[in-house]
Amino acid sequence: MTAVPTIGVLALQGDVREHAHALEASGARALTVRRPDELERVDGLVLPGGESTTMWRLARSFDLLEPLRKRVEAGMPAYGSCAGMIMLADRIRDGAAGQETVGGIDMTVRRNAFGRQVDSFESDVVLTGMGDTPYHAVFIRAPWVESTGDAVEVLGRAEGGPNAGRIVAVRQGRLVATAFHPELTGDFRVHHYFADLVRRTTEEE
Repeated sequence: MTAVPTIGVLALQGDVREHAHALEASGARALTVRRPDELERVDGLVLPGGESTTMWRLARSFDLLEPLRKRVEAGMPAYGSCAGMIMLADRIRDGAAGQETVGGIDMTVRRNAFGRQVDSFESDVVLTGMGDTPYHAVFIRAPWVESTGDAVEVLGRAEGGPNAGRIVAVRQGRLVATAFHPELTGDFRVHHYFADLVRRTTEEE
């Protein structure tokens, strides 16, 4: 019988309920995470969208930033969407003064690269390992990935328009990140992909 992984959703800001619903629909048990002891109870973690500078400051206030870094360094699977992508990046461009990240993915991410809230848009993205049907992605004040290290696999790029070819989905080992918000679409392929990654990880350990 396949084990049911417990996947946390960092509940400092963002679409926490929507991510939890998508994880449950993907066969995982969802748990909100605000404290270090809750972090220790999960097999994997989702870092949702929101505002990356606020998320960083709240993680500091809740004494979560260092525990998050240690769990990621120790091999905990993590998935970041939008601001969560920024939080998993090793390097940021256009960040706030002194802005810190959890890190783990060898990439440079540009904050608010696609523009302000009014510049939010939807676009189809073909995602490696998630079927042949393009994913209808929602971008809200989204970042993009400017560069990646050799260990990073590009899972998807923006299709069409002036930003065609921009990297918007990546994976490095047990870490996955997207510039868009899959929790808002009703298409849970990204969450299925991540839940399967967490499940495989727990079975290997």
